[in-house]
Amino acid sequence: MRIGIMGLGRIGSFHAETLAGLDGVDSLVVTDPVAAAVATATERFGATATDSPEDLLAAGVDGVVIAAATDAHPSLILAAVRAGIPVFCEKPVARGVEESLEVLRAVEGSGVEVHIGYNRRFDAGFAAARRAVLSGELGDLHTVRSTTLDPAPPPPAYVAVSGGIFRDCGVHDFDIVRWVTGREVVEVYATGGNRGAEYIREAGDVDTASALLTLDDGTIAVISDSRHNARGHDVRLELHGMKDSIAVGLEDRLPLRSVEPGTAFPAGTPHTFFMDRFADAYRAELTAFTEVVAGTRTSPCTVTDAIEASLTAEACTLSLREHRPVRLDEVRK
Repeated sequence: MRIGIMGLGRIGSFHAETLAGLDGVDSLVVTDPVAAAVATATERFGATATDSPEDLLAAGVDGVVIAAATDAHPSLILAAVRAGIPVFCEKPVARGVEESLEVLRAVEGSGVEVHIGYNRRFDAGFAAARRAVLSGELGDLHTVRSTTLDPAPPPPAYVAVSGGIFRDCGVHDFDIVRWVTGREVVEVYATGGNRGAEYIREAGDVDTASALLTLDDGTIAVISDSRHNARGHDVRLELHGMKDSIAVGLEDRLPLRSVEPGTAFPAGTPHTFFMDRFADAYRAELTAFTEVVAGTRTSPCTVTDAIEASLTAEACTLSLREHRPVRLDEVRK
């Protein structure tokens, strides 16, 4: 199949490399405003370059991967849907909930599959955790803990347009908690603080945050996010049930140091980058998209799924700002 890629920044270039290595992908068509990025893609992967997204959609592609800036996501998704071309788009659907809902209304009934990128759904550990929940082997859950700790904050220009730590970072936790447990979030309470990187404070954001989520069956989910984790990129999930407890991310590259006497775990080199931690998941995610393009499966992460994670992020952002619990009904449009 012939896959188009819109946007060749860090994640777009990474996706181009992954797609070029998949057996089911015959050729790539790319577009990006930065000529050097396009030149690199054409040289490395034999990709065909186009001058614009419109030209790319007219180039006979079977599917489109959108890795452009967030502000461009809605228009690019809708352009591909109007052209009848299946879409993979990195999260979020749009910067705000209202615009995301406009995209949803346009996509519904179109018959075109739209796959939103939440890579943790394709990580072997998270997938195993979901199976454990669905099988009932853990019993009824009472506590979930999801952790995302980055080794260093993103640059000031990124922070200024990120929408805040819950919309940019915590949204991955919100999606994976919902996907693994199969439950919906009904209420949140969030807090946060600043321990470094003054430009994050100046942007009106926090660099460390936590949230308590109440799920619709009474399960409590504890979310912990930070831009400062010098030991590495730490992503974990704990599930505690009435019968058993399990964890994702407890492996030798976990960026955490035990001080228990005689304990050698974890013994490996810590993960330092999200593309390192989730390299296999990204490959599985894009393989799944090629199956969507081929018509052998439906979208494994729909626009509706992405909006639910964004609604939780909106509720947490409001809770952080107003120092109070917020029910999800308050932020639904």
